[in-house]
Amino acid sequence: MSEPTIRLATDADFNDVLHMIRAAFLEEIADKDDEWYRTEWEPDRLHLVHDGDELIGTAAVLTLDMTFPGAGPRPFAAVTTVAVKPGHRRRGVMTKLMHAQLHGLHEQSREPVAALWASEGGIYSRFGYGLASHYLRAHTPKGAAFRPGVDVGKDRVRVVSRDEAMPFVTELYDRVAPQRTGWLSRNERGWTHYLWDTPTFRDGASQLIFAIHPDGYVIFRTKRKWGDRGPISDLNVLELAASTPVGTAAIWRFLLDFDLVAEVEAPIPQDDPLVHLLKDPYQVVRKQKDSLWVRIVDVDRALVQRRYSAPLDTVFEVTDELCPWNQGRWRLVVDSAGAATVERTDADADLLVDTADLGSVFLGGVQLSTLAAVGRVRELRPGTLIPAARAFLGDQQPYCPEVF
Repeated sequence: MSEPTIRLATDADFNDVLHMIRAAFLEEIADKDDEWYRTEWEPDRLHLVHDGDELIGTAAVLTLDMTFPGAGPRPFAAVTTVAVKPGHRRRGVMTKLMHAQLHGLHEQSREPVAALWASEGGIYSRFGYGLASHYLRAHTPKGAAFRPGVDVGKDRVRVVSRDEAMPFVTELYDRVAPQRTGWLSRNERGWTHYLWDTPTFRDGASQLIFAIHPDGYVIFRTKRKWGDRGPISDLNVLELAASTPVGTAAIWRFLLDFDLVAEVEAPIPQDDPLVHLLKDPYQVVRKQKDSLWVRIVDVDRALVQRRYSAPLDTVFEVTDELCPWNQGRWRLVVDSAGAATVERTDADADLLVDTADLGSVFLGGVQLSTLAAVGRVRELRPGTLIPAARAFLGDQQPYCPEVF
């Protein structure tokens, strides 16, 4: 059996990549549109592994920005299309891909932070990724009452055509996203990919419906259903964004009063205000789902990309088997404005962490103290854990509205 080889893709590899990843993710050839894949096709950032002439593994990076805590949009490596062909697994193919990808980012001084959505939870911690964020799938019955005093304003939420909605939607998203930790940059190509709306994407539901308010928008689908007592249709939200509390309340009221619908299902952040709008918060059934896994590519370049919640002066002893340049002691100093400096040091360490732990806490949604409670982080000098945990906290729970 030959030793697998690795190289970067070219445009000529598109069809082979498409067929391989469809097989790896158990998709039928007709399940997706080829042009949908092309909207995120960056061959010069896609590693391929071959066994002879057979393509057996892929791992790609999309060039995007993400809003980091307190710092607005910052470049990050959006890792996607990580797949190994059935029949070639357990041979080190993924390790080869992860090694090439991370070492390439470091050697070329590209994005200092990588992030991905994982299809299986047991894979990426082996490569230094830490689970950094979650989201909720909220199920709320039609007509759920607001608590007294909720201000929905006087402006109406209007259903409009996609063409009418898009200039408003993109402008509002560009204003809101830089303040929302975990939200991604979207150019025209990104919007096309995100809002792809061919029949294969609808799963029997309607085409995307756009509704706008002066302070926000919602994009959703409906799926007709009828029960013995009448209509019980589904309303599934793709994205809701608002720039004011009134806009948020008005859009939720619009959704919860939608005719013929029995229940509204929506992905929401862990700290979404919906439950606080309702008279009976128990009406919202929330199911927590895992979201972003984050990998620190370069400790010194990564930790200065975000802002921190409190001043700090601490020394981390960092372990990192896959990226040895991160190993050793690093001094993190945060000033009163939340800006950080990071440099190597010979001083005694305060905390022992792995890069996966730094990835988990990077977006501010997971606490160092939580990881310490399960033995993943060790306090080497008493009294240093809690100040560090406080500094890494964000002002909001990280939330990524889209899978990449």
